[in-house]
Amino acid sequence: MKYDVIVIGSGPGGYISAIRAAQLGSKVAIIEKYSTLGGTCLNVGCIPSKALLDSSHHYYDAVHHFEEHGISVEKPSFDFGKMVARKANVVETTTGGIKYLMDKNNIDVFEGLGSFEDATHVKVTKNDGSSEVIEGTNIIIATGSKPSSLPFISIDKERVITSTEALKLKEVPKHLLVIGGGVIGLELGSVYKRLGADVTVIEYAPTITPTMDKDVSKELTKVLKKQGMKFNVSHGVTSVERNGEEVIVKATNKKGEEVTFTGDYCLVSVGRRPYTEGLALEKAGVKVTERGMVEVNDHLQTNVSNIYAIGDVVRGAMLAHKAEEEGVVVAEYLAGQKPHIDYNLIPGIVYTWPEVAAVGKTEQELKEAKVDYKVGKFSMRALGRSRASGDIDGFVKVIADKNTDEVLGVHMVGARVADLIMEAAVAMEYRASAEDLARICHGHPTYSEAVKEAAKAAWDGQPLNA
Repeated sequence: MKYDVIVIGSGPGGYISAIRAAQLGSKVAIIEKYSTLGGTCLNVGCIPSKALLDSSHHYYDAVHHFEEHGISVEKPSFDFGKMVARKANVVETTTGGIKYLMDKNNIDVFEGLGSFEDATHVKVTKNDGSSEVIEGTNIIIATGSKPSSLPFISIDKERVITSTEALKLKEVPKHLLVIGGGVIGLELGSVYKRLGADVTVIEYAPTITPTMDKDVSKELTKVLKKQGMKFNVSHGVTSVERNGEEVIVKATNKKGEEVTFTGDYCLVSVGRRPYTEGLALEKAGVKVTERGMVEVNDHLQTNVSNIYAIGDVVRGAMLAHKAEEEGVVVAEYLAGQKPHIDYNLIPGIVYTWPEVAAVGKTEQELKEAKVDYKVGKFSMRALGRSRASGDIDGFVKVIADKNTDEVLGVHMVGARVADLIMEAAVAMEYRASAEDLARICHGHPTYSEAVKEAAKAAWDGQPLNA
């Protein structure tokens, strides 16, 4: 069977790429080794984690905030099994939607492990051992990533776990140890903290969310500590051992002293690595980097001209929405169009509560690049909408060029900033100034007014409500 485009992997990058290629007139096949479409994001990542985050947030509000709103309930309780079942239902509905989209766009779906025979032929090995070979004029690698670990850690998937297992535990941990203070560790740590677990985060860097703006990391640390999470930064983990139902983690602090942590579960969330196992890239002659990423040029084209790669398997942030954009870019490029993607404007989001969101440059990056900049900040607690909802933690920070006033970066902590950040991304796509943002009429009362106020603070140093 011959196709114009074969996509290997059905995560957000893969399935979106397949849809866009089909929309533009290509005959498309997609290969997925699992029985459900959607990849990590839909099955064991973005979607199920948000389902549990929302469920645990409702419970946390019932326990801690209903009373201040004048709502009296008997002591709230939760059924963890039902929460997990609801999560599974959300996943099933979402992955089913992807199957519908494949059918709608006449995309042939092959279930099995895709591996190269050569640069234009891919073998699909099915679970029953049978196989078939399909031919593609162009092939897109979209196989994503898997959780990373440390060389000395043995992941037993029972007590020493990755994010995959953390999303389907049978019980709420008594004390969850989290190795890694990045997005995954903080989100899943938040789920179980809200449900009553003690949560201790052990992070090698001097701050949590180490790649984000330092003001964001500082604020998030403060509010999560207030919620009861414990943080141990500048701690390098040296060993993880399981003893029955107990996990012992040893680490060295910044003074060089050994510190021991004990819990009943340990979540290892130290990042993710590109997943290319079983692809047989060598048969197609595709090059990979020392870190295992597929090498690509600015068009996401590998060293083999008809083979492309997108998403977590190539350089850049491992984000579902980045993979989607790359999938669209490749599909349109193959159709003879001239798409573009601005990697500086891909937002980063942490779905704790309050949420965290950022786009563009951090203050630290601009300092390193010796760019003259100015900063405007506005506290969420100064907003009428925040006081009305009780979500007063956080701020919006706008960084603009000191000479041109162009917005260079926007960093937020607060309620619904995961959605709010797109105002900043749109503004920056069109190279708006801080004054432009400040002069746009924002609805009142809304959380978005914090963007207007922070932009005004960056523009002329005079926010109206602070």
